[in-house]
Amino acid sequence: MPLSINGVLCTLTVLILWQAEKLVEACSCAPVHPQQAFCNADVVIRATVVGEKAVDTENIYGNPITMIQYDVKQIKMYKGPDQDIEEIFTAPVSSVCGVTFDTSGKKDYLISGKVEAGGKMHVTLCDYITPWESMSPTQKTSLTQRYQMGCDCKIVRCPSLPCAISAPEECLWTDLMMEKQVHGRQANDYACVKRADSSCSWYRGNAPPKKEFLDIEDP
Repeated sequence: MPLSINGVLCTLTVLILWQAEKLVEACSCAPVHPQQAFCNADVVIRATVVGEKAVDTENIYGNPITMIQYDVKQIKMYKGPDQDIEEIFTAPVSSVCGVTFDTSGKKDYLISGKVEAGGKMHVTLCDYITPWESMSPTQKTSLTQRYQMGCDCKIVRCPSLPCAISAPEECLWTDLMMEKQVHGRQANDYACVKRADSSCSWYRGNAPPKKEFLDIEDP
């Protein structure tokens, strides 16, 4: 029996609402270079996660919500407050950007996040969080100096070719376009560093940039 026009419209409406609900529930994050993630974060630590539990708390409007509290053993702090971080909070499910950690205590993570009310560290899937062993040697050494040196610079993602910087304090990030991946050569091996003339340029290597690099006009 053929469907009526009203029936077809009703079916389409249900499908559209279902798809819209799926979109609302999804967690979407724009790709970010590790240096930019470092500069955007309030806290950046290397830590081992040793436990988890659900806790009841309140959102900024005073409404009750459930969060996941992860207990961590901080190994090193690269950016953040004076005291060690012992707990990290995140949403309970990935659809609202909640993060899931291995709590066996056998894996070290680099964890970046925000400090919110009461000095608590909160993390989401949009923060830079990765197993320590997956990081390149350059990324690890850049955490101690080079990323911070470039926080006055702006790393601009190339969305399509051709692309170019629009200001001297920008570095063009082309990994997604040239290598079709977020963790390409620039993400793994380069930092965007500010030079003596206030312009910014990509720098490669484990050691901090030398004065000659900072003073020259072109890298």
